[in-house]
Amino acid sequence: MIQLLLLLLGPRFAVRHLPKLLAFGAIWLAIGAIVVVDALDGALWFPLQTFGVLLLAEGIAALVLARSGISLQTGFRYVKGAIGVLIGVLVIARHSYSDFLLAMLFGAGFALEGCLLIAAAWIVRYRHWRSTIAIGVFSLVLAVIFFQPYPTHYRGTVPYCIGMWLVVSGVRMIWLYRRLRKSGYGRDCATAPACADTGAVEAIKDSPMVVHVWTPVGSSKNAAVRRPVIDRYIAAVDINGVISTGHAALEAGNLYLSLYPAVEIDRSPDEFARLLRADSSNDVRGRYLPSYPEEAAAWCDSTMKIAFRRYDAARLVAFATEYKATEIYNLTNRNCSSTVAEAVDAALEGSEYRNGGWRDVLRLIVLPELWIAAQLRHRAQTMAWTPGLVLDYARALRVVSQPPAIGWIALAALAWRQSRRARVTHNANNAEQR
Repeated sequence: MIQLLLLLLGPRFAVRHLPKLLAFGAIWLAIGAIVVVDALDGALWFPLQTFGVLLLAEGIAALVLARSGISLQTGFRYVKGAIGVLIGVLVIARHSYSDFLLAMLFGAGFALEGCLLIAAAWIVRYRHWRSTIAIGVFSLVLAVIFFQPYPTHYRGTVPYCIGMWLVVSGVRMIWLYRRLRKSGYGRDCATAPACADTGAVEAIKDSPMVVHVWTPVGSSKNAAVRRPVIDRYIAAVDINGVISTGHAALEAGNLYLSLYPAVEIDRSPDEFARLLRADSSNDVRGRYLPSYPEEAAAWCDSTMKIAFRRYDAARLVAFATEYKATEIYNLTNRNCSSTVAEAVDAALEGSEYRNGGWRDVLRLIVLPELWIAAQLRHRAQTMAWTPGLVLDYARALRVVSQPPAIGWIALAALAWRQSRRARVTHNANNAEQR
């Protein structure tokens, strides 16, 4: 999440505050180590009851917002709220069975994460795939630690999990600091890219940036065999066995980014597994379509459109100019979705910078959509960008870039009124049926 936060705040913020990232990482790491030791020594000082109450309250608030119908990420808030309520109740209960159930839940989560990372890295073989396998193995080791009762018989499950999260977050901050310092991020690019064509920038600066997504199901030529999650984020298979992966493109005025292979790739089930490899052996010649109207006329209209009003036109033009100079397509490493995701990142870089103070940070981290976008970005970078991931990523970033003009108190009051109105309507309908 820190990486996405720094991208949105941009190089000017990095120049001012990058050294503090190292300090925060070290503090986070030290606090996490203390919490882990406390969880393992059998004498807990961690305020579990308070933590459980906070989780329960946050979970209930998420469910109320989702049920009200005004939530911007309804499905996510339902899942998040249910998990928060479940874990909060188990933490507050403080019985042996609740400690056991929490350990099994956390262990199952780490085991699933590890298996997904290892499987994706082994199949796709993108850059740094060996490091991803190592992270997956580490997740499996954590799962085993949660599953076995030693040394606290599951009593230290929650503080141990929190401590490990702090340790991992601290290590990531330190790693990110070293990476950004080595790359010189922010030193020479505190202003808009000088290489951007001024005429091209003027032509698009008043136009919205639109992310077009053709979902796998929506772009399938024949009726698709529905497989929830898989046909949204990976691919859909129609009744004839033909695989459809969907498509993504980006439009801003007369600027259009839509990458295709120059020659259609064989996507039969027999060849599809081989094509998932992200190495150069699967690089083919690519082509960029000239405009959305021409693409829609030749194929079909996009399934979803996500519009951004606030973005850096100069950065977008500079990115598109440099990116289009390379006509290479790779199904997993350089596809239509990764092209759009990178273009969105370039266009939104530094877009949330206001005064460069910590108020900018606080304004962003309270938005759940920032956390959603960060998780989607991490998942795509450790696997592959797909149209479904780009769709959810663009939706989340649009909320971050253009948050609803309504305060938290007003939002909660509106959610309560709508929930109460729905309950009254439900009771009235039941009375009529009787």
